[in-house]
Amino acid sequence: MPDATDRRILRQFLADPEAPNAALAERAGVTAASLWRRLERMREAGVLKGVQARVDWRAMGWAVEVSLRFTLDKTNPRAFDEFLAALREVPEVIEIQSFLGSVDWRASVIARDMAHWQQVYRDRILTLPHISELDALMLVATIKDSGELAL
Repeated sequence: MPDATDRRILRQFLADPEAPNAALAERAGVTAASLWRRLERMREAGVLKGVQARVDWRAMGWAVEVSLRFTLDKTNPRAFDEFLAALREVPEVIEIQSFLGSVDWRASVIARDMAHWQQVYRDRILTLPHISELDALMLVATIKDSGELAL
């Protein structure tokens, strides 16, 4: 279980994962060697699962992002597997999550513009198997996008 020092290190690491270890150590109030040992221990324990690159899709020209919520027809025992296999084949889908409750799946879909979104929706999303309900929420603005918690 992470202690108070580990939580300080995690706060600094989450705030600036590309910072040099010496700078992170100074901000966390530990030595660079201690920081390295603690980060390694947290990696081995599965607390830290690696460092990821994050792509700003809008900066790459993908101006539309839609969150789709799917409820499936559960009368077919293969519905979940067949739906998921088909959804994974949609290249514009950048994230898939499963849920317990009234919504079975959520997917994030990106498109270059509204015309492209309409094409993806009509040709790829609406043709997915076993959908009983579909709700689309278009992203207008991201207010907070952070992995930070009150550690």
